[in-house]
Amino acid sequence: MTIELGRVTDRKPPFKYSAIARVWFSDTDAQGIVYYGRYLPYFDHARTEYHRHLGLAGEWIAGHDFVLRASNVEYHAPARFDDLLEIFVRLARIGRTSATYECAAYRMDEDALMVTAAQTLVLVEREARRAAEIPDSYREAIRTFEGEDLEA
Repeated sequence: MTIELGRVTDRKPPFKYSAIARVWFSDTDAQGIVYYGRYLPYFDHARTEYHRHLGLAGEWIAGHDFVLRASNVEYHAPARFDDLLEIFVRLARIGRTSATYECAAYRMDEDALMVTAAQTLVLVEREARRAAEIPDSYREAIRTFEGEDLEA
């Protein structure tokens, strides 16, 4: 049995998927708010669950991995210890070798926007460490889920 730590949602279009994260004490800084760098693992968690939901988790292309090339993060409000965050994620654009994801973290109890991000990942061959073309099977799985919201 596969346990999904995320869910399909229509709460925040164009997002269609989200994952839940709780703010742990170790995520906070001396002021008691989430340290800015901790949002990257939250986004990684949501992106991983998104892929798992679509059947694209693990080593789905032998000898290849997606690696983070760029991350643009904007901070809107602070989250604190024990907050529940809903992390929305979507694949917004697929290029020849790269994929750009959009993320948004909301504090669940008041549906308040905390942080947004755009992250670009590049598919690389592990041995050569060179960019590789994203296969059609990946594109089709994403397009089937994202529909018209996907820019290609």
